[in-house]
Amino acid sequence: MRIVVRDAAVSDINTIVEFNQRLAHETEGKSLEPSVIGAGVRRGFDSPQMCRYFVAEVDGIVVGTTMLTYELTDWRDGVIWWLQSVFIEPVFRRHGVFRAIYRHIESLAREHPDVRGLRLYVHRDNARAMKTYESLGMEKAGYELYEHDWSGSVHPTDR
Repeated sequence: MRIVVRDAAVSDINTIVEFNQRLAHETEGKSLEPSVIGAGVRRGFDSPQMCRYFVAEVDGIVVGTTMLTYELTDWRDGVIWWLQSVFIEPVFRRHGVFRAIYRHIESLAREHPDVRGLRLYVHRDNARAMKTYESLGMEKAGYELYEHDWSGSVHPTDR
């Protein structure tokens, strides 16, 4: 199986929206409003200083997506690249799709002298994903995630 990783194009927006909806439901039992997430993905495409999307294809079909965002790290005088909204089609999991995405992004990051590392967050119950990330050399960072979300756009669903 040949996996091609590329920058996402505007023509990939609907797939990214669908994958993000499926990701939220599968991993957290949450329902994302399609119009809100669609607007958010379009905002990402319109704001390259905030994020960048990647897709993985097999035989010309998108089977995985990831969004990259940027965080200034004053402690390290540089930038941390965050991988977010990682979704791989279930039938393509455990076939190297995320590994291809990760290695592609890691290669790009190492070409930029200001990038200090890669990070991502994972739902605490997603043991399979954690094993994958650890197999790529990532380590638990020792932080807990807190949030104060007043958007009202993410709703619990029945699992």
